[in-house]
Amino acid sequence: MNYAPNRNWKSMGNPSIIVFDVNETLIDIESIGPFFERKFGDRKVLREWFNQLILYSNVITLSGYYETFFTLGQGVLEMLGTIYGVSIQPADLEELRSSMLSMPVHKDVPEGLLLLKEAGFRLMTLTNSPPSDDGTPLERTGLDHFIERQFSVDSVRRFKPAPEVYLLITELLNVPPSAICLVAAHIWDTLGAQSVGFSAGFVARTGNAALPVSGLPRPDVIAPDLTQMAHQMIALWR
Repeated sequence: MNYAPNRNWKSMGNPSIIVFDVNETLIDIESIGPFFERKFGDRKVLREWFNQLILYSNVITLSGYYETFFTLGQGVLEMLGTIYGVSIQPADLEELRSSMLSMPVHKDVPEGLLLLKEAGFRLMTLTNSPPSDDGTPLERTGLDHFIERQFSVDSVRRFKPAPEVYLLITELLNVPPSAICLVAAHIWDTLGAQSVGFSAGFVARTGNAALPVSGLPRPDVIAPDLTQMAHQMIALWR
C-alpha cells in the first residue's frame, strides 16, 4: 500500500476527541522492572526488551506478518534470554504476560483524565495490546469508566504507527482526522498520528524525549505528565 503522509501538520479546527496510547503513556511499564532485575540481574534490560518489542512490532507490520503484542513480547523475552545466556522457562513467559496485563497507571493519570472529561472532551484509547478475556490493562486499573471506547490494533492486524491503525478510528467514529488528538509517550506514535491529520500530545515520561528534527512535525502539546497536559489542552482547545 502506498501512503503519502499528510504534510498539513497544523490540523483544521480544535480536536474534541482525545485518544490515548496505553502502554507507558497511561500505565507504568517500570512496574515490570523487578522481573527483569531478577531474571537478568539488571533492571535496565526492561528498556531493552520494550525497545526491541516496538522494533519487531514495526518489522512484522512492514513485512506483512502479524502476532499479538503479548505473543511478540514473550518471543522477545526468549530472544534476550538467548543473547544473555539466561534460561527462560514457560513460567517466566506466563509471568511476563500477566505482568503486562496488570501494570498500574501513572499517578498523574486519574486527575488528567478527570480534567479532560469535565472539560467536555471525548476520551478513548488506542493500544498495540490485543483484547483479552482477562480484561484490558486499563480495565484492571479501574479507570476505564473515563473512557468511551477502547481500540486495539488487533482489529487491523497492523501495529502503530501504520496509518491504517489511526484511520480505523476516523472510520469507526465517522469523524475527520482533525477531530482527534492522539496522546502518547512516544514520538514514533505521535508522528504516525500526525501523518494522517491528527493533532498530537506528547507526554515526556522518564526515558522519552521529543525528536528535534526540523523536517518533522512537533506535537501540538508537550508536557511532563497528563495533569499538566490536560491544563494545556483545555487552555488551547476549550
